[in-house]
Amino acid sequence: MQVRSIQGYESGEYAPEADKLEKIAELLRFPVSFFEGDDIPLIAEHTASFRSMSKMSAGLRDKALGSGELAFLLNDWIEARFKLPIADLPDLRDLSPEDAAATLRRIWGLGEAPIENLIHLLEARGIRVYSLAIDAREVDAFSVWNDNRPFVFLNTMKSAEHSRFDAAHELGHLVRDRYSMLHGGEHTPEMEREANAFASAFLMPRGNIIASKPRVPTIPGLIELKRVWGVSLAALAYRMNQLSLFTEWGYRSLCIQIAKQGYRTKEPQPMHREVSQVLVKVFEALKAEGFTRADVARELCLYQDDIDNLTFGLVLSSVPSATATTAEPKARSISRPSLQLVK
Repeated sequence: MQVRSIQGYESGEYAPEADKLEKIAELLRFPVSFFEGDDIPLIAEHTASFRSMSKMSAGLRDKALGSGELAFLLNDWIEARFKLPIADLPDLRDLSPEDAAATLRRIWGLGEAPIENLIHLLEARGIRVYSLAIDAREVDAFSVWNDNRPFVFLNTMKSAEHSRFDAAHELGHLVRDRYSMLHGGEHTPEMEREANAFASAFLMPRGNIIASKPRVPTIPGLIELKRVWGVSLAALAYRMNQLSLFTEWGYRSLCIQIAKQGYRTKEPQPMHREVSQVLVKVFEALKAEGFTRADVARELCLYQDDIDNLTFGLVLSSVPSATATTAEPKARSISRPSLQLVK
């Protein structure tokens, strides 16, 4: 297929013939019907805050943004049928990461207790959380605003602890960098460092971390504490060192032990992965209405795997698969339940 032809298709100068459209659909792994629908919202590169920029190629970035755009399509479909929580995030751009984390905890009534499930908390505050439909460990996570709704996308190839920190990191961007994300400001390494600092302080509040300081810093002792706070062993050790709870020698010794035992790549006593509570309730309601996973995919002109990859694989277990996948979409009337979340 010639470059000139592709440019003409993309610009709308002319449409591909049926056989060429089928070839394009096959190469891009979309149903032909996907190209016959309305345009989907696009994510401009400068509006997305990626968890990690240095390890990511332009191709991986575009692939991740494409996955996010499909999530917009799915989210609009869901919101046409269900009433989801409205986002109301404070603007904390004038506060330091530490102060912003403490302020948000106070506004949300969290005190200094451990956060039991971070994804459930974000969803209760109106943040849409989806999994990245992308098989690349270099892409950690990213966040973006679309139609005044905040979105967070998490790569589930990471450990549960890592994904949880990623979610808190993206929350930092949403409450501290919203103006920059919406108005095309430069996304800088300093913003990434500050989002990391916010995540650390939000997940591990100063007062209770200081109160839980071990008498002697040992790996077994820290493993017990990291289970309480739902963070990685390395993240907990770093936070305690940041709060001057270890001597320089003690922290260095811990880091060496963590590396030697392989705990930087494989978490000891790993926690269960957090998944979306909103999507679980949505798919349970759809299942009760007899709405299959094939129906969802067909109405969106996507493949079923695309839906699964965006929803933490929940559709596989929550919505049964239909035997026929080529029938015309059925007209269904589904009520709009208000999904009340439990923090």
